[in-house]
Amino acid sequence: MGLFSRGKSKDRPDTDAVDRADDLEQDELAEDGALDGDADGDTAASATSRPLDRSEVEDDADYLNLGAIWLRGQQGMELRLEVNEQEQQITGVTAVIGESAVQLQAFAAPRTEGVWIDIRNEIAASIVDAGGTAEVVTGEFGEELLTRMPQAGPDGRTVFMPARFVGVDGPRWFLRAVVSGRAAIEPAAAEAVHDVIRTTVIDRGEEAMPPRELLPLRLPDADGAVQAEEGAAEGGPDLHPFERGPEITEVR
Repeated sequence: MGLFSRGKSKDRPDTDAVDRADDLEQDELAEDGALDGDADGDTAASATSRPLDRSEVEDDADYLNLGAIWLRGQQGMELRLEVNEQEQQITGVTAVIGESAVQLQAFAAPRTEGVWIDIRNEIAASIVDAGGTAEVVTGEFGEELLTRMPQAGPDGRTVFMPARFVGVDGPRWFLRAVVSGRAAIEPAAAEAVHDVIRTTVIDRGEEAMPPRELLPLRLPDADGAVQAEEGAAEGGPDLHPFERGPEITEVR
């Protein structure tokens, strides 16, 4: 597997004064011990089964450093970086294990509250508007979205690709994981991709950023190797995040 050519990252917009003031205020609250866990009341992942913040990892020798996202390798796992060619920006990383895959994207988030509830509702509305289905269920990482996303099949019929959207609110960051393939519908197949999610490390950095801004990813060090794929750069719902997995076919 080869590396693709380097390109300039997308310039991030300046953070407004409100966001900076919020950062300063929440720094003081954090020092006083006032912030503990998510403020939105959503079901949170347990402390022993969740992605980690960079501050919680002392030794990074076992990780592939992709900038904002660090991954721990698994036997037989293939990694693909998704690139917006127009912006020359790496927008996400997909881990493929057998007939399953998980797409990971990390975003900036406020200190005071999580963003998963709002993002989850937006994704669900987008999929339903497109003719699919979306249901909130409780999984290993808290409340997630179980969906069937409509696509046009090669014979012109509408097929539905199952996918699970997992969200984890961390300290000033949010991780979105989209599980597809067999892991989206078979619990036995899901364990390997769940392990990818739970061992992921997020390096938020210290720079002030607007909420929902995509955290920057980069090429791995010279001794790492991943494949590149052109993909969507938008941080919002992606109705075609992966190659087609198991499908449910309906005639329209």
